[in-house]
Amino acid sequence: MLVKEELKKLGLNYVVVELGTIDVLESISEDQKQQLKSNLLLSGLELLDDKKSILVEKIKNLIIQMIHFTDEIPKVNYSDYISQQLGYDYTYLANTFSEVKGTTIQQFIIMHKIERVKELILYDELNLTEISYKLHYSSVAHLSNQFKKITGLTPSFYKKLKQKRKGNLENL
Repeated sequence: MLVKEELKKLGLNYVVVELGTIDVLESISEDQKQQLKSNLLLSGLELLDDKKSILVEKIKNLIIQMIHFTDEIPKVNYSDYISQQLGYDYTYLANTFSEVKGTTIQQFIIMHKIERVKELILYDELNLTEISYKLHYSSVAHLSNQFKKITGLTPSFYKKLKQKRKGNLENL
């Protein structure tokens, strides 16, 4: 809605406004582009106009959607899934992602999987075995090792720490 309003203010007619994509009917002047960029930034949105940055955003959104917002993570290889969803060769996607973000797709996936593990630990509805299975870790040991490598804490210590903090807040 916000993006559509900004386009109207600048007198730009659009065909499609979807998450991450805008198709406009006419050419956009450099002034209009800068004005749109500034107005969107004020609202916390960013205008990406180079193809590599746009592709990287699509990769990031796909990974975040896959890990955080789907009940069942696809059982296929992540590289196959990402390549299939975006219609590009995985090597090209991986190289572009690394070039733009300075990290690998694999590291980005691991970071988000660990964030998801933290959420699931705090929800306290699943045990580590179930979390490990849900996020397609080969074992609880693998999940625990990766968790400790990223956070510096074991999953069980992280859970105790959060429960202790929660208890302290409730006693205030």
